Amino acid sequence: MRNFPLLTLLLLLCMALLSGCASAPAYTSTWKSPEATPLGFKGQKVVAAVIVKDDDQRRLAENRLAQQIAAYGAEGRTMHSLLPGAAPGNEAAIRTALEAAGVKGLIVLQPIYIDRDVRVTPAYEGGGSASLWGSNYGSGFALSYSSPREASVSEKTVVYLETRVYSLDQNRLVWAGQSKSTNPETLTELIEGISAATVSELEKAGLVRQQASP
Repeated sequence: MRNFPLLTLLLLLCMALLSGCASAPAYTSTWKSPEATPLGFKGQKVVAAVIVKDDDQRRLAENRLAQQIAAYGAEGRTMHSLLPGAAPGNEAAIRTALEAAGVKGLIVLQPIYIDRDVRVTPAYEGGGSASLWGSNYGSGFALSYSSPREASVSEKTVVYLETRVYSLDQNRLVWAGQSKSTNPETLTELIEGISAATVSELEKAGLVRQQASP
């Protein structure tokens, strides 16, 4: 998996805002550990970690993700507040900091690929024929024509993300999934959408309880 710069992601999201309708994030593949048991994250500390190179953008994304974690009943924390400047690969330091803070869960979000499809429609497109005078002579004088219209440019941006859910009590990665979102309009919308989709998938996998009806 490559560490995609979040600054580039934000720029592409701005472009997508002008390009067309957005679609809600959807998981294309998921995995659940055979040994995983239901998560007891409600009311517990769960840390949001976003793996990107730019620290400012990482903090922004982790703050948004932590807010979504809190919205689903856990106590959302951010990795940058618990362990400032930690390298993503320093597993020992990260685990020590999480255990010292009494953290029960870790949710990692990582952009892995962005696909852009740009299509240009020319000002004249199509074709046909028009016979002259409506007579036999006309069949020999067919005219090709095109309807004039303005040229247009359309762009579709598809963002692919990987989400990983860890349980410190179970000492394992319990669930992972890859998702895609078409033309997400803002970073906030993207994270809100992927949070809702993740909870839905965790419910299907039996790792969290169904949300109570209001």
